[in-house]
Formats: sequence, structure tokens, C-alpha cells
Amino acid sequence: MLSPSLEDYLEEIYRLLQNNDAARVSDIAACLDVTLPSVNNAIHKLSEKDYLIYKKYRELVLTDKGRRLGKFLVERNSILQRFLQVIDSKCNINAEAEAMEHYLTLPTIRSIENLLDFLENNIECREKFEKHSRYRENKGLGLVNGYKK
Repeated sequence: MLSPSLEDYLEEIYRLLQNNDAARVSDIAACLDVTLPSVNNAIHKLSEKDYLIYKKYRELVLTDKGRRLGKFLVERNSILQRFLQVIDSKCNINAEAEAMEHYLTLPTIRSIENLLDFLENNIECREKFEKHSRYRENKGLGLVNGYKK
């Protein structure tokens, strides 16, 4: 298994390669808001673990193993973003999904995916959920932020 940080690098490399001919170190650094040396360090580690082929001054090439895991990482993030949208979370969807993806187990993410599928295919249930959520919000029900004064 990769660390959350290396997963982030592989996920971003996969995304870049899906949308571009190449993934450059500078593009990865810009997308992840990290330094070039951090990207180079991650690339070397991913190469050592056989997720990509790295040759100095050449384009990055994902191995089959790297493509398979990269696809999984992108899909996992997408599922969590969709989930946060469906439950109408008042948060930064991208940041929240990013935080969640490294700490939820695969069985939990599959359950979320099943719930999404159910709600997307049963509009009346989704509408009832949305109505119930609005009711609770209007009544001030639910968890209260203990950090606020």
C-alpha cells in the first residue's frame, strides 16, 4: 500500500495523463501545490514500487499497476465528491473528499457507492431525504459546533 501522500501523487499523474500527452514535474507540483523536489522524490518512490517508469528528462509512463491504481484513486475521489454533493454538505467538496479518501476503508466506500446508486435510481427517496435535511436544518437540529463560542 502507498502512503496517502504517494496516492495523491499517483492520482494526479493519472489525471494529468488522462487529459494530456504528458505529465510534467512542474504540472504535478502546480496541481498539488508542492515543490519540485517533493514531486521528484515521490516520482522516484513510485518508480521503485513499479507504479511508473521514470527516466530523467523523459515523460512519465504509468505501468499497468500504476494505471490500475490511478484509475481506482480517481474513481474513489469521484464517489466521495458525489456523495458530499448528494448529502448537500456545506463544505469545500474537493478538500473534504481528499481528506476522507485516505481514511475510509474500501467496504465503506463501496457502501457509499451503493447508497449513491440507490438515491440516483430512486428519486422519490432522494427528494424525501432532501426535504428531511431541510426540515432539520430549519429547526436547528443536529450536531452543534463545540468549537464556536
